[in-house]
Amino acid sequence: MKIDYLIAEIGSTTTVVSALDFNSEKILVAQGKANTTVLQGDVTLGLRNAIKEIEEFLGEKITWNKMLATSSAAGGLKITVHGLVEDMTVKAAKEAALGAGGIIKTVTAGKLYRSDIRKLKELRPNLIMIAGGTDYGERDTAIYNAEVISKENLGIPVIYCGNIANREDIKDIFSEQEIYIVDNVYPRIDELNVEPAREVIQKAFEKNIVKAPGMDRIKEMVDGTIMPTPGAVMESAKLLYESIGDVLVIDVGGATTDVHSVTEGSKEIQDILLSPEPKAKRTVEGDLGVYINSSNIIDILQEIEMQGLDAEYIRNNIEPIPSTEEQKRCSVILTQKAVDVGLQRHVGYIKRVYGAGKKFIAFGKDLSKIKYIVGTGGALTRLPGGENILKSLRYCKEDLTMYPRKEAKVLIDHMYIMACAGVLARENKECALRLVKKSINLQ
Repeated sequence: MKIDYLIAEIGSTTTVVSALDFNSEKILVAQGKANTTVLQGDVTLGLRNAIKEIEEFLGEKITWNKMLATSSAAGGLKITVHGLVEDMTVKAAKEAALGAGGIIKTVTAGKLYRSDIRKLKELRPNLIMIAGGTDYGERDTAIYNAEVISKENLGIPVIYCGNIANREDIKDIFSEQEIYIVDNVYPRIDELNVEPAREVIQKAFEKNIVKAPGMDRIKEMVDGTIMPTPGAVMESAKLLYESIGDVLVIDVGGATTDVHSVTEGSKEIQDILLSPEPKAKRTVEGDLGVYINSSNIIDILQEIEMQGLDAEYIRNNIEPIPSTEEQKRCSVILTQKAVDVGLQRHVGYIKRVYGAGKKFIAFGKDLSKIKYIVGTGGALTRLPGGENILKSLRYCKEDLTMYPRKEAKVLIDHMYIMACAGVLARENKECALRLVKKSINLQ
């Protein structure tokens, strides 16, 4: 059988391969999964095993026009961020890195110290981001940090996204190293410009992922785009935004809970917002997972949230793939808590200020204009009750809030395909939109 695309999602433990045929009514012809084989030194072993499962399901061999991939294997896309001011250029660079699918390993503000360099060497990130200074503003900190990092000759790609007045000096400093220079992520006070940096981060990832241990043979099979898996989910969210409007995507996994939002928010909130937020925002809660990090969630569960169960019972009924009704029940309890806390950390808040009369100020991301809440990831798409969990996030009162309103509609990524659609969007946006809309039943 000949298909259009084969798309692999290479996770830290499992590799899932989707066979897509856009001439078929189903589009998703079949999926195969296998253990990820990065630690065995060759990721293609797992890819071939997953393809073999597809062929066994179909009862015939398959060929394809193009193969694409997303990856969170080999530790994912590890990034360190070094800027000038914590709540300005540092925040902007962090937003760019997270939106591109990065895992932030450390962040510094101001000039780097010896201890910072020691930590950088220990972490061995995939990418280093240097920011700092509005355009034609402060220059010295970014130049100093660039010189310190360059002298260490770490062999790690560097992305410079600070004051554009420094560009020529940065080129000279990293003249013999891999350097990417992009538009300033914080060009003017209260203005974010994160999309150019996000695009370059993903290009640098694709160029360098093939050098990671176990991933060096991936280009033997994957002849199209390779993206970080969380960055691909964000691409799907942005694609949906272009088609259906303001969208919130929540991905609950075994180790983390990722929240993606694409919305400008309301004008009412914008007028009282103290600092800018990106239109497309991603937060990663590395302590909220329903298997690997399940203990963290169990420890913060309130008695009313346990549905008559005790913490030890829940702890003893958590499995990576729940099979019994009790295991599913316990996993649903953890999923609800992960979603609640994950959104609480993602959304902004409003504060009443007293002084010359009463007024309000706002901090963080405004989700009050969200039209659709989409659930993806194994917990929300494969466990019962995903829709009800997401419906509980909607704020039903009439007072001012930054939470999604009661009008927001809930959708589930039934085919668990958002990462695949995101990487496909880099090659074929029309097909990617058809795929993700079919998965969420919005055709």
